[in-house]
Amino acid sequence: MNMTTSAEPKAVLITGASSGIGEATARRLAEIGHRVLLGARRTDRLAALADELRAGGGFVAYRELDVTSLDSMQAFSAAGLREFGRIDVLVNNAGVMSLSPIADLRIAEWEQMIDVNLRGVLNGIAAVLPQMQRQAAGQIVNVSSVSGHRVDPTAAVYSATKFAVTALSEGLRQENRDVRVTVVSPGFTQSELTHHGGAAEARAAAHAAAEQLAIPASAIADAIAFAIDQPANVDVNELIVRPTAQA
Repeated sequence: MNMTTSAEPKAVLITGASSGIGEATARRLAEIGHRVLLGARRTDRLAALADELRAGGGFVAYRELDVTSLDSMQAFSAAGLREFGRIDVLVNNAGVMSLSPIADLRIAEWEQMIDVNLRGVLNGIAAVLPQMQRQAAGQIVNVSSVSGHRVDPTAAVYSATKFAVTALSEGLRQENRDVRVTVVSPGFTQSELTHHGGAAEARAAAHAAAEQLAIPASAIADAIAFAIDQPANVDVNELIVRPTAQA
């Protein structure tokens, strides 16, 4: 890893860091000198990633995390505070996508998307916001989706959770003058998002489109790094990053 020290190294907490955008963001932020705490349920992957990044000179720690549990999220935040002495950035990245027509009534999958994509974001905010307010500084980066800007067949519930993340982020931004709030909305991106859940036909179609169009997760990581590395008086509120060829 070629280390390029950031002008202002920050303490960054990343959820969903075991793969996809979360993993790519951890790599990018560690590379430019930020101190990173990785969180996810798959601790074997976190351990391997942390070892790799430390070997390249990164300042990286990890902890098991279930974003649907407020207790787990608060313990993750507390671990970050113990590790770094402050919390500068939370990247609320963990997410799931199960695509199916509403008439399929896959209610358990609806509830999982609400729990991870919306409740998980709320839990993250609840866990770090008091510390950021005490510091009178901080940034919350919520990873949404282009599906938070448009609705497609089979994606209604997923889109609903992502529209909610956008609304929540805007309200949080307006209520705070010291804490920056950024929404990053990826288009088709190389990840495991299309690999599980939903109707088989919808999942296959999404997977095929992603295989054809998807940009690397590192492109989203670069966008997050850009937002984080702005001066304290500059708040990048929203970034949409998608393949050029995506309709």
